[in-house]
Amino acid sequence: MSDPPRAHTTTAIAGALTTIWALAVAVVVFGGAATAPLHAQTKRTAAPKPPENDTCLVCHGDPDAVTEKNRHIGLDTAKFGSSIHGGLSCVQCHTDLATTSEFPHQEHLTPVNCTSCHADAAAAYGRSAHAAARKLTPTSSAPACADCHTAHDIRPAADPASRTYPLNLPETCGRCHGDANVIKQGNIRIGNVVALFKDSIHGQAISKSGLLVAANCTSCHDHHEIRKKTDPESRVFRATVPATCGTCHAGVKATFDQSAHGAALAAKDPKAPVCIDCHSAHSIQRADVSSWKLDAVRECGTCHADKIKTYRDTFHGQVTSLGFVRVATCSDCHTPHNVHPKSDPRSSVSSAHVLQTCQQCHTTATASFAQYDPHADKNDRSNPLLYYSARFMKWLLIGTFGFFGLHSVLWFGRSFGRRRSKP
Repeated sequence: MSDPPRAHTTTAIAGALTTIWALAVAVVVFGGAATAPLHAQTKRTAAPKPPENDTCLVCHGDPDAVTEKNRHIGLDTAKFGSSIHGGLSCVQCHTDLATTSEFPHQEHLTPVNCTSCHADAAAAYGRSAHAAARKLTPTSSAPACADCHTAHDIRPAADPASRTYPLNLPETCGRCHGDANVIKQGNIRIGNVVALFKDSIHGQAISKSGLLVAANCTSCHDHHEIRKKTDPESRVFRATVPATCGTCHAGVKATFDQSAHGAALAAKDPKAPVCIDCHSAHSIQRADVSSWKLDAVRECGTCHADKIKTYRDTFHGQVTSLGFVRVATCSDCHTPHNVHPKSDPRSSVSSAHVLQTCQQCHTTATASFAQYDPHADKNDRSNPLLYYSARFMKWLLIGTFGFFGLHSVLWFGRSFGRRRSKP
């Protein structure tokens, strides 16, 4: 009769323990669930709310607003609203203010980092000469993003109001490369290239004709990755210049590549001429004007000194030395870009084509006429007729002027004596 009470007691104890365990679990589960949202809510309310644009414009909405230290802090809300960034909030660029609720904020904020949105452009700029100058000298006047794109009135390059619009680029780049102080401070050896460019055929096509297809600064130097001309990766590196010019002048580039000059360049000959040797870099002129034709003759002579010397001895050379171009110049006979040695069948002065070349000016020229040597050297004994004829003419002139010179001196002496004897 003693077993049933013991079993009842054991059952009661087990039930009590189960109840206690269930209450403990309920406290942990429901208590944690109840307090977790409250803790999270406390954390959310602790973080300050980023200011709205209207809050920023309370101080910065006046375009003429300045600080106590006379530093300009205002912006034109109309221009900002119509800019490409008009739909952004201020704190997306001025990230310092995204976590503050104290206004007015500190005077100097962390500079805006355009990399967060424009990673590719920023990476290209980081490889440029402008970025290198700023790294070398923090106070350098080398441009950063806002100098070319502005700070709050940023517009796409296709917008005529944009600083980077093709027709506006010379003026934008000229803010630095046309400023004598910036040129001196940056030790820019090439000087005011903007003035040269504005007078060039490309500059005139932009300023007077308004041609969007005309070459502008970025056409040759790139947009963001602007490198020095001594950098092999630069678009204006000497060996790369034909490819850069070829982006517009594709037909000329194809002809040049097949020429003797193009072959020399492909063989990495440092003396091989490229586009800028004949046409210059910034002051490019029309190829049909007299001044350019005369300069081209001199330019050819910097490499072909022996040829320019013999050319100057001819009728053609004598006339061009007087400043006239109504006679044949180098490019008239050898063509401007498709230049080949005389021994090359493709050459315009080869035996197969020389008559046709002469007939461009001398329409009645014959095969005998085309045998004329425009570079005959009077000092070359291999051509005895010319060599001895030149020598004869030289001594004939010396003898003639010598004889009559001596005669004049003697006659002057006699005349002077007679004048003294008869006052």
